Amino acid sequence: MDTAPEKLLRRLEWKLGRRLDGRMQGAYRTVWHGAGIDFTDLRVYSTEDDVRHIDWNVTARVDEPYVRLYTEDRELTCWLVLDRSASMRFGGHDGKESVAAELAISLGRLVSRGGNRVGAILFDNDAQQVIPPRTGRDQILRITRSLLRPPTSRARSTTDLSKMFRLAASTTMRRRSLIFVMSDFIGEPGWERELARLTHRHEVVVIRVVDPAELDLPDLGVILVEDAETGEQLLVDTGDPLLRGRLAAEVGRREDAVAEGMRKAGVDAHRITTDQDLLAALVGMVQRSGRGRR
Repeated sequence: MDTAPEKLLRRLEWKLGRRLDGRMQGAYRTVWHGAGIDFTDLRVYSTEDDVRHIDWNVTARVDEPYVRLYTEDRELTCWLVLDRSASMRFGGHDGKESVAAELAISLGRLVSRGGNRVGAILFDNDAQQVIPPRTGRDQILRITRSLLRPPTSRARSTTDLSKMFRLAASTTMRRRSLIFVMSDFIGEPGWERELARLTHRHEVVVIRVVDPAELDLPDLGVILVEDAETGEQLLVDTGDPLLRGRLAAEVGRREDAVAEGMRKAGVDAHRITTDQDLLAALVGMVQRSGRGRR
């Protein structure tokens, strides 16, 4: 009998085959470069060399310009970095966490079809799981099982996204990789510096998962709301025009702050909502990435 992870993976594979064959397969090679560039040696600089490859530390020590030599690694290493904090469990259609998980599994399966290695980093403040990259369908099934397990952290604290990006940087430092980051970016401010450092070394695709209710609070009358990150509860009248105006202004400030953080990090984030057709959103994301590289 199939387990829940096997059923989910088979369902997503079926959708991938029906919806994406001939439209995306192999496209990640041209849309997201992904090929690793590994340092191999040093030699004296010549006029034909790219000045961007000069090793300034060595040059300063020997008082003669040296360049770094690289070899291109044709094997793609892909990492799926998922924010599994409490705020990701909010939303319709089983929540943002479920949408991020299905998206991660689809991306992982798509990349793994080319014989490439896929790993995962699951982050929830004081609880992290690192799944080393491997090839094959069994690896995607292993990641699927981990994503279907409830997060172990019960900490009531705001998500430290900077810590998540530092973990990703330290885990992936040995080779250049293609990294997909999936988060709602609800957390402590100041994450843009660590994200920028990650993008300096790797090719990073940021996918921001949001729920429509976070952008426009529906009029549900008087309800009890809870901060998913801290556990703070408050009784509010969602039909109060003054409250709705304040919330709209706060949402605007938060959206502006996230957009500014992405700009500082040098990243064009893709936004996916919980009410979207997941695979249609995936196709659109790849198409937008492809146009951006021309």
